[in-house]
Amino acid sequence: MKPDSLMPNLRLATLLACGFAAGCTNVFFQPSRRGFYRPENFGAKYEVVYFHSGDDTLLTGLFFPAGEDGAKGTVVHFHGNGQNMTTHFLGSYWLAKASFNVFVFDYRGYGASEGKPSVEGAVSDGVAALDYVRSRPDVDPKRVVAFGQSLGAAFALAAVVRRPEGVRAVVLESPFSSFRSIARSKLKLIPVLGWLRWPLAWLLVSDRHNPSVSVERLACPLLVVHGDVDQVVPLGEGQALFGKAREPKLLWTVPGGGHTEAFTRLGFEYQERLRAYLESQTRN
Repeated sequence: MKPDSLMPNLRLATLLACGFAAGCTNVFFQPSRRGFYRPENFGAKYEVVYFHSGDDTLLTGLFFPAGEDGAKGTVVHFHGNGQNMTTHFLGSYWLAKASFNVFVFDYRGYGASEGKPSVEGAVSDGVAALDYVRSRPDVDPKRVVAFGQSLGAAFALAAVVRRPEGVRAVVLESPFSSFRSIARSKLKLIPVLGWLRWPLAWLLVSDRHNPSVSVERLACPLLVVHGDVDQVVPLGEGQALFGKAREPKLLWTVPGGGHTEAFTRLGFEYQERLRAYLESQTRN
């Protein structure tokens, strides 16, 4: 092929790469300001919470208190990249009936939380969420569990590494091993880029809060849950992250499970297994 014939493809690749760079935020963040579901419609008792991140950004959350028997611990839910907490609470609020407080919150730029989404901002928001929960008089600050789904798994790891006090365990569903690996997978959708996928992912996406690095610094037990047919974040990503973690650690593979589908695929079986795991980590 003559050099001149390469120019149109290179120009197209450059344009597409620039478009990808401009939309990098959209690759990781797809927030909504809309309210979707109301917890009371599911018979849940809850409190709407307002708290501030480290840079004084106002954030919102939903606190679901444990049942009348008292709290065995408190689960802080770091949700995924789409919509907001008014959909994601459905994946964790049921733990209140299993005697766990549940706190799900919105990162900046999501729901009613102020600001614009960013990786650094979301990590700071996660730290603030952990600090807020531990400050509540109805929470035992030494019995906290971080639960992160998809993108939220990266933020949960980074936040817990910064604020490990009182965190008994971290549970991650459909986690990825690095931001750049996910960026490369998105760039695969642009075939003309070819070998440029690797340098572009390196240039356009920061791995400052690389989950693979965070998980190596994690000092508490880890549970990774991942569907074996996840088309958004392949199982190999979760396995790679799991391989970097220290013991004690567990990997649950969900047969036939897609992205964050453990609850929808396994239902009561998943609820019981997760409840038992949380109880084992917050006991004593």
